[in-house]
Amino acid sequence: MPNKPTCSILAAPLLAVTVGVSLIGCKILPTPSAENGGKPPAFNADKMVGDIWAAKAVPYLQQKAGPFPEVHALAKADPAAAGAKYGNPKKQANSPWTFSVRLEGKIVAANTQSRAATMDVDADGDGKADARVQIGPAMRGTALRDSLDFIQFNDFTNQIDFAQFGKAFNIYADKTVLSKLPRDALEGRSVRVVGAYLIGSGQDLPLVTPAEAEIGPKP
Repeated sequence: MPNKPTCSILAAPLLAVTVGVSLIGCKILPTPSAENGGKPPAFNADKMVGDIWAAKAVPYLQQKAGPFPEVHALAKADPAAAGAKYGNPKKQANSPWTFSVRLEGKIVAANTQSRAATMDVDADGDGKADARVQIGPAMRGTALRDSLDFIQFNDFTNQIDFAQFGKAFNIYADKTVLSKLPRDALEGRSVRVVGAYLIGSGQDLPLVTPAEAEIGPKP
């Protein structure tokens, strides 16, 4: 249907100059679509993540991520320098840095009894855990969302939508990647992860949220 003006044209007997003035005050608005009852489309965080996951989010992380030992060492020494190289330079000024990383190593401990399952990974071969990887289904934080420089808070209507969008990344990662990982006898297996973590998250170990994850066979 064509666009409808928000004001009507004055009756024909009025002077042409009057009609011209009336038209100046009109604002043309798009006609609401009948498909959704005239309302704007509802916000759907899960669909938004699904639309960009393979096309934009995972390729971005693959390109941006650095080796975890290198990223973490620089993050502890100079967070701003690490952020410029491995982080999201468009983050909000008061937000902590979130880093994109490639983590490879051996699983030295695992907690798969909880819904917030994790595995501890030795990345430098000294037998001690260097990072903790979330493998879901319940996962903390919004590291995947916050690591992407093409996603900005101002693109969303409100804080609630932005928060739901962050949670949707965790749900999608679990559905497409993490739920397919083995859960038994993980200790001693090799692991490879591409993901993100938030500096200073309060964890004893950096808490990495994966977008990609592979676990090797039992030793």
